[in-house]
This record gives sequence, C-alpha cells and structure tokens, in this order.
Amino acid sequence: MRMSLATQNPGSSRELTDCYPLVVLVLLKLGQWIVVWPMHPYTTDMYEGMLAETIMLPGHNGEIINAYYARPLGPGPFPGVVLIHHMPGWDELYREFTRKFAHHGYLAISPNIYFRFGHGSPDDMSAKVRGSGGVPDASVVGDIDASARFLKSMPLSNRKVGVFGTCSGGRQAFLVACRTKSFDAAVNCWGGNVVQPKEKLTPAQPVAPIDYSKDLSCPLLGLFGEEDKNPTPESVHQLEEELKKYGKNYEFHMYPGAGHGFFYYPGVGYRPEAAVDGWKKMFTFFEKYLGTPGRGR
Repeated sequence: MRMSLATQNPGSSRELTDCYPLVVLVLLKLGQWIVVWPMHPYTTDMYEGMLAETIMLPGHNGEIINAYYARPLGPGPFPGVVLIHHMPGWDELYREFTRKFAHHGYLAISPNIYFRFGHGSPDDMSAKVRGSGGVPDASVVGDIDASARFLKSMPLSNRKVGVFGTCSGGRQAFLVACRTKSFDAAVNCWGGNVVQPKEKLTPAQPVAPIDYSKDLSCPLLGLFGEEDKNPTPESVHQLEEELKKYGKNYEFHMYPGAGHGFFYYPGVGYRPEAAVDGWKKMFTFFEKYLGTPGRGR
C-alpha cells in the first residue's frame, strides 16, 4: 500500500527527493515529527513504472530456457508470482498477464516451458507439443521450481512466491505445489486433467496430479466454470473431496454460465463478470499469503 507523509501544522512545506531513483516524495513538514497514514493503493498522483523483458535462466536440470520477466520500479520488497502458460502456448496473453502482476506490485515471471521443443509461433509450438504427447511433468516441475528460486534470489524479493496457471497451466500449478515446497500459495484456474483415468496417463505425464493431493504444500485457490468440459464440475468435486480428506487449505469458486478460459478476453469464452471477480479473488488470496504488494510483509 502506498503511504502518505504529512504533518500536524499546515503552515509551511518543503520538497525532498527520495534517494531511490525516479521516486519523488513531497513531504509537508512542520514541528518535530511526522504522521504517517495509508492511502488508497491506486491514486492519480502516484509514481508508476515497470521493467519487462525476455531473459534467460537455468531451468530443469540446469538447462537454459527463456522467460518473460516483469517487475515494478520501486524500493520493494515485492512478493513474487510464477505464471505457467496455457496449452495454446507462451503467447502474448501470458505476457499481458505477467505485466498485470507487475502492475499490481509483484515480481512476475513466465517461463517458456515449451523451450525444449524449439521455437516458432505459439500456435505452431503448441501443436508440436500436443503431437509429442505433451510437455513432460518432470521438466515443468523443474522449470517452475527454478523460476521460484530466481524470484527469491532477487534483492527486491520479500522471499514469498506464488504460482498461477490457467488451462494446462492450472493443472501444472497444482502439480508443482504438490511436488515442491517452493511456493507459499497456488492458483489453479480451470486446470483440466488433474483427475485422469489410468488409460489416459502417458510417459510424459505418468501420474494424475490428484494422486499427489496429500503432498500439497501451500494454500490453494481454484477458479472454475460450471459449463467447463475439462475440468467438469464432477472432477472439481472429486479433487475437493481429496483435499478435504487430507485436511488441506483450499478455496474453490465455481462460476455459473462460465466455461473454459473465461479470463481470455480475445475468445468467445470470455465472461467479464466472472473474470473481474476471479482476478479480485486472486489478488486478495495472494495478498493474504504472500504479503502486501509493494511493501512485503
């Protein structure tokens, strides 16, 4: 939360420049002491800035992969979020999502989990991955775990990191939260194939994520559409029963009239009311478990 500094006596004022680059604070000072109170998180006089770029970092087994990284410009400390892109690929939408988190005060990184399949358009790479039987769960866990370590290593980090994913990325967010202890909160948005029958398991994805439920290592938020075909409401209920059985900390929301991908504004499945509410619930959830964006906890 942004802070405003003011004094008890309105008779005089002076301007001071904070030592952090580009950040100018106007301090109204009278007497010998200053009162501090919180302001609304977003005001028209606030300084804003972010850095967003493609970077390279060690992923699974130390292999170098590329990733999209965005962070606010400011003194921090900031919580972090790792974004796992959806089946349509490491695309423009996920760059927008990454910048959205940075805008809200997070260190945000979206690794290209399809890196090992080569390069091309997101559509072409997605088709190549599907034709190869899917991206291996082992490399996804390794890449996402490495991305969390990257965020925690940043000087501006408050050392708390969440993981977020939609579609196949939602499945993988749940999987990573079960297979590692690197995360403080996880968000699964309509992740399909968390519940998988044995005949649908593959060498790349040999275990259904639901079978790891007992190992979930952090609080989980789930956002789902009532009209989705994968996951169906029945499979969401099945996952919920497993989480209850093991006493896990979770919060699920099912949106009537919404199907798969209801955050995706370019598509026919976009549902504005559900999307706005879902983002609001997500930021509330992350603030609860990762700390206040822009200040840490």
